[in-house]
Amino acid sequence: MSIAERLRERGLRPKKSFGQNFLADAHAARMIAEAATTPTGGTVLEIGAGLGALTRPLLERAARVVAIERDRDLVPILRDELADEEALGRFTLLEADAATADWLALLADGPRPHVVAGNLPYQITGRLLELATRAAGAIDRAVFMVQAEVAERLIAPPGGDAYGALSVFAQASFAVSRLLTVKAGAFYPRPEIDSAVVVLDPARPARAIETDAFRDAVRAAFGARRKTLRNAWKGIYGWSRDELDAHALAAGVDLDRRGETLSVEEFAALATRAGTSRNDPERTVRSRRD
Repeated sequence: MSIAERLRERGLRPKKSFGQNFLADAHAARMIAEAATTPTGGTVLEIGAGLGALTRPLLERAARVVAIERDRDLVPILRDELADEEALGRFTLLEADAATADWLALLADGPRPHVVAGNLPYQITGRLLELATRAAGAIDRAVFMVQAEVAERLIAPPGGDAYGALSVFAQASFAVSRLLTVKAGAFYPRPEIDSAVVVLDPARPARAIETDAFRDAVRAAFGARRKTLRNAWKGIYGWSRDELDAHALAAGVDLDRRGETLSVEEFAALATRAGTSRNDPERTVRSRRD
């Protein structure tokens, strides 16, 4: 039975307000599940279970799956169809918003590795990726379906048009790779653009720790993308022009460059200077240079 038929059987249709595009490609679902459960076993937190296209192949390989679904009309469908797995304690379905759920608490009782996976709704992709970076130190992997454009930004190296604040924040915490491209026709309803699956493996140690100082440096640099860093960082951390010159020199950052040319470590080096200048250990950023 097709996705459209399953929904019609229940008197339902995809909700645009939820950004629902259901994955209908079994091969793509298997590849995502394999990436999330290699090695087999462990606990997977699935973001947006929908009608279970990914849930089922995850259950074939994971020791436990905890699925989050916020559409109350879909929850009873999945609960009915996976009642046996739920009775065995291998499957837990939570009606909740993944953007506000406590991911680490949901993973805590399950065996490792701890993995987060899912087809991320387009309108909250940024928020969910931010939550992933915050959880990077406590999870073992994340595997996400995102818009193809977002995937390009996540994996972009310094110097290109796709490289931006999202690239820096993701790459500070993860080694990011693209697993596969998924064409628009693999979804129901069909979206306007293609998607891609990215694998995020936590960097150990992290290339940079996200502090206020680090976020300020990155956002200022890309908020004025066409400006040199000398102008983009004008007044940052309350520094005078001479102080900025001195700290940038100590960090090994040329202020005549633009933000899109800086590596994660270079952003971290400047932010470290902010922490040092304030003598505030909570704002110090750790990088591989240290």
